[in-house]
Amino acid sequence: MAQPTTLELAGRKVSVPTGLFINGEFVAGKAGKTFTSEDPGTGKTLATVCEGMPEDVDLAVTAARKAYENEFWSAGNPADRSALLHKLADLMEANKDDIVALECADTGKTYKQCSNLDFPGSVGTLRYYAGWADKVLGQSSFNVPGTFSYTQRQPIGVCGQIIPWNFPLLMFIWKICPAVATGCTVVIKSAETTPLTALYCANLIKEAGFPPGVVNLVSGFGKTVGSAIAHHMDIDKVAFTGSTVTGRSVLRASADSNLKKVTLELGGKSPNIIFPDADLEEAVEWSAWGINMNFGQTCHAGTRIYVHEDIYDKFLELYTARMKKVTVGNPSTGEFDQGPQNSKLQYDKILGYIKAGTDEGAKVHLGGNAVGSGKDGYFIEPTIFTDVKPDMKIMREEIFGPVVAVSRFNSEEQVVAAANKTTYGLAAGIFTKDYERAVRVTSKLRAGTAWVNMYNFVHWSMPFGGYKESGIGRECGEVALENYTEVKTVYLNMGIKSPS
Repeated sequence: MAQPTTLELAGRKVSVPTGLFINGEFVAGKAGKTFTSEDPGTGKTLATVCEGMPEDVDLAVTAARKAYENEFWSAGNPADRSALLHKLADLMEANKDDIVALECADTGKTYKQCSNLDFPGSVGTLRYYAGWADKVLGQSSFNVPGTFSYTQRQPIGVCGQIIPWNFPLLMFIWKICPAVATGCTVVIKSAETTPLTALYCANLIKEAGFPPGVVNLVSGFGKTVGSAIAHHMDIDKVAFTGSTVTGRSVLRASADSNLKKVTLELGGKSPNIIFPDADLEEAVEWSAWGINMNFGQTCHAGTRIYVHEDIYDKFLELYTARMKKVTVGNPSTGEFDQGPQNSKLQYDKILGYIKAGTDEGAKVHLGGNAVGSGKDGYFIEPTIFTDVKPDMKIMREEIFGPVVAVSRFNSEEQVVAAANKTTYGLAAGIFTKDYERAVRVTSKLRAGTAWVNMYNFVHWSMPFGGYKESGIGRECGEVALENYTEVKTVYLNMGIKSPS
């Protein structure tokens, strides 16, 4: 059995399991391998945890299949599943300080974001889906002559889930909740750079009394654990959140294996449109949040700001002043607005995009540099590009960092076309006082979420997902339950004679 580790975080001692969570127990991986999670604010090792391999995925799937086939779970009283989700929410609230400290350390997030956004969003999601557990209903019909027919929405089975590093706590909860509520079982992989809050929550799942095998967590890397999940012949459905490139691989793995159902929440290159009648102060504040949230490391970040030419200069002046106020540093050592990027890999990638922008002729209006050497944490200045062109790399590709481009437009038709000229379609926002325009423009934007006079706002009770290459299916809301159920139609003969 793998032993937990104790970390000194934010003036408190936090005990974290280090093993793989399979069939209700924390165990070492079959290969005996481990890997490290680092503190992105210092670049130093935070913890060492057990590394899963394909054979561990096999064990987890076997446990999940056994739990699913136990009628107490998949065909049992949904009120019991609801109670377990509520119990997990209770335990998270009782351990909030530990969870927030752990999430901050493993990701580099600020305490303000973790405590005011990530944590309450996770608890809210748990309670929301706890409420849905006994409301997953079928339909009945007497409309087919000579029959009575009805539908059942049955749990799809064993679900593989692969989550990203930018919101490890929230994504863990977003993924398991609709699966558990509908009676499915789960084999989930956390991101290799941020495994710790998932491990902590797995311990709470055990404490809450979830039956063994209902939720299994296999920490590890995408090429081993992620691939094994995506290709597994006894997994019925896979849900992935991450890059579009990896999403293609997951979809291909489904086709190459057992045609398991697939939902994908992928990348974005979201536009943010400022019309001339906008409240400029509000537009500036929300546009700052549009890129500053999670230091730009969010798939729906407002990275392409389009400003009407009549107000372009004034907006840029105010926006620049606002972005200059953003303080950058290690949140564990003081009050900062922006912490480190999540890893050295991401840090180097963002700096590479900044260089590509300047090489292609865009102007660095603000920032554009690393903060420090990169040896003691991965910090980058908030960066504004101007003089950008639509075909530039920084306008086409997802950067996933604190980098935004600001450009002009002169008509509604022009800006809608520019906003939609992307392979992505996750989110979009507009700022205007004209609500007829708001309805008209948002209906034309090819994006799964559209904001009016706000940005980067997502709620667990409403669907979230993208058009085009931003994904397949939706997370959150009632609609997410459809991802985890199969619909069966049953006909009862009420007097039809055999045609033979």
